Amino acid sequence: MSNQIEFRHIKYFLAVAEDLHFRKAAEKLFISQPGLSRQIKQMEEDLNVKLFERHNRKVELTETGLYLKQELTRNQKELEQILEHAKLLHEGVEGHLRLGYVGSAMQQLIPKLLLKFKEEYPNIIFDLKEMDNQRQVQDLLSKDIDIGFLRLENIPKKLEVLPVLKENFCLVLPKAHPIDVANFKDLSQFKEESFIMFDPSYSPSYHESVMQIFLDSGFEPIISHNTIHANSIYRLVENNLGISIVPKSLQFGYSTDVKFIELDKINHQTVLSAVWNRENRNPILRRMVDLIGAEISD
Repeated sequence: MSNQIEFRHIKYFLAVAEDLHFRKAAEKLFISQPGLSRQIKQMEEDLNVKLFERHNRKVELTETGLYLKQELTRNQKELEQILEHAKLLHEGVEGHLRLGYVGSAMQQLIPKLLLKFKEEYPNIIFDLKEMDNQRQVQDLLSKDIDIGFLRLENIPKKLEVLPVLKENFCLVLPKAHPIDVANFKDLSQFKEESFIMFDPSYSPSYHESVMQIFLDSGFEPIISHNTIHANSIYRLVENNLGISIVPKSLQFGYSTDVKFIELDKINHQTVLSAVWNRENRNPILRRMVDLIGAEISD
């Protein structure tokens, strides 16, 4: 690449390549359309390639332009992160780590990890986002988050997976429900009950695991409500609108008027995993992964 190519040329090129419209791209970039056209032409001349086919009012990427768009898009995120990390270092901050997580991971696991991490690396900025499993996978692949904590069996090969917590499921019942730990026998006792479930779209594989518990118990559940929040499940159970099944870790961190029965006699468990993109070059990520590994081995 010629020394004449600058970061702004890449930014301009990607804007046009995304919209395939010079005027719209110029508006987004807050520059004039003729100015944007000159920058793209200069980039083509410096590289000695043709990036766009322009005919009538239609703009299309050439084969070279398409290749460049794919590669620059893939690497732009990493370059932005490198520049951000350099700026943080200049400001006296060691780095920035962006975490995604499902709600159950925030009850005990993540607070424990962050406290431990802060002891060793106090000058780290954390950005925490609760999101469903599929969104975490997407953001890990695009490097919009550095590490995710999720419950998903099928993970893309591009991502690394480290199981961090294997736990039982628990029944969630209203406190006044006649069945408790003393007289609980098996799940078939609840085949006439209505169940409140995590929405299948929140985690299809988790939903399938829970449904398999019912199948192994010999019945198909009556599902009255779906939601994506544990707190909503508990409020519905409290008001006698159904019962539920949740991971054991979701017993903690909520002020509820429900009771739990641990399903420790069934073969099914749920696994919470730490997942990250092996191509992510954030230096803080490696430290977090090492800490998680050390905590698991203890």
